[in-house]
Amino acid sequence: MKKLILLGSLSVFLMNCNKKTETPAPKTESDTIAAAEPVVDTLGPKSFCYLGVTGKDSVFASIDDNLGTITGKLAYKNSEKDSSKGDLTGFKSGDTLKLTYEFQSEGTKSKRDIYFIQKDNILTEGIGEHKEEDGQSKYADEKKISYKDGQKLEPADCKVVSKALK
Repeated sequence: MKKLILLGSLSVFLMNCNKKTETPAPKTESDTIAAAEPVVDTLGPKSFCYLGVTGKDSVFASIDDNLGTITGKLAYKNSEKDSSKGDLTGFKSGDTLKLTYEFQSEGTKSKRDIYFIQKDNILTEGIGEHKEEDGQSKYADEKKISYKDGQKLEPADCKVVSKALK
C-alpha cells in the first residue's frame, strides 16, 4: 500500500512539473503621440484650382494630380473673342505640366497641347509656335516654349472655379 501511495504522489508531482506556467503578456500602452496625429493620404489624387485674369479675360482651371498623372478642366472666358471650355489630360514632368486641352469652341471640337510651368504654386502658360498634327495642335518645338509672357494662374477658391467651369 505504501508503494501505491508513493507511486501516486510521485506521478501527481511529475504531472505538476510538466504544466507550463503561463505568464500574462505585459500590458502595452498606446502611443498617444501617434494617435493624436491625423492620417494624411499621400497616395490619393490632389485637387488644385487656379484663376488667371488679364483685363476682362479670365482663365479657370481645376487640376487633379494623381502621382504625376494630370486630369482636370479648363475654361477661357474672353470678353471680345470666343471663349472655350474643356478637359485636360496629361502628366507632370519636373515642374512642367504637359497637357492636352480638348475643348469646344464655336461648335467645333478641338485639341491642342498646353504646357504650364509650376513655380511657387503659380501656373504660367507656355507660349510657343504650334503645328497641326493628326487633328491636334501641338507645339512645334518644345525647347522654344517661352513662359515669361504666358498667362499666370494663381491659386483660387475651388467653389468659384467649379462654378465657372459648369
